[in-house]
Amino acid sequence: MTEDLEVASRVRRVRPGVFELSIADGWQQGRGAFGGLTIAAMVRAVEAHAETPERKLRSLTVALPGPAMLGEHEIEIESLRVGSGQSTFSARLRQGADVSGSCVAVLGRSRAASVSEFRELERPELFAWREVAPVALGNNGPTFARHFEYRLNQFIPFTGSPSARTLGWVRPRQCGAAMSVAAYLAALSDAWWPTAFSRATQPMAVATVAFTLQIVATLERIDPSIPLAFRGHGWLLHEGYCVEQRELWSEDGELLALNQQTFAIIK
Repeated sequence: MTEDLEVASRVRRVRPGVFELSIADGWQQGRGAFGGLTIAAMVRAVEAHAETPERKLRSLTVALPGPAMLGEHEIEIESLRVGSGQSTFSARLRQGADVSGSCVAVLGRSRAASVSEFRELERPELFAWREVAPVALGNNGPTFARHFEYRLNQFIPFTGSPSARTLGWVRPRQCGAAMSVAAYLAALSDAWWPTAFSRATQPMAVATVAFTLQIVATLERIDPSIPLAFRGHGWLLHEGYCVEQRELWSEDGELLALNQQTFAIIK
């Protein structure tokens, strides 16, 4: 078992357009692998296939139709269109005949805009991460969570809060420098528990069925020793499906990524 997020999500090219991912024991979320791990691996496969570092991942749309079990998987990449400033690829994660993940990734170069840049989303107000003790999950969290450090500011899970929100800091306990910024943000966007847990009074099983990510910062690298601020807001829970918005911010208040997820309440 590897403890390192970069190693765990590493892909290997086996032939043009096809990469291999080995999912190791210790990275489970229920029966299958942590979704953030498989999403990060698909991002890394797309980036390796594209070979255009000047085109950054701008948008990612993911479906997770079933659990990705331990062992060897293949990621198949298809180029949907490569234009003068934007490239669009699809990726499919499969183990034999079973597809456990698929995505459409949009990579694009920087563009000049006719209006000044703006950000109307206000940064979260939270305690500095060094002032907040890490949460001791013990055996209460999913298996993969032992590889992450969580520092919770507000909204304790399973306390019957009137609001489906969460706020805190998150970082991997180990992550090598070879991991791309896009794959790193994809993994950390999925590392936190659902905001519906704040409203709940007891644990419940959930699974991500849809995941979208917009990377809104231009970074060459991220220091994994510095946690990212995480803010989540659940918009609604209806007929067993919960939709929420997630945000990742740097320590100095730069918005890095926006993530929307749809969770299915299993039981």
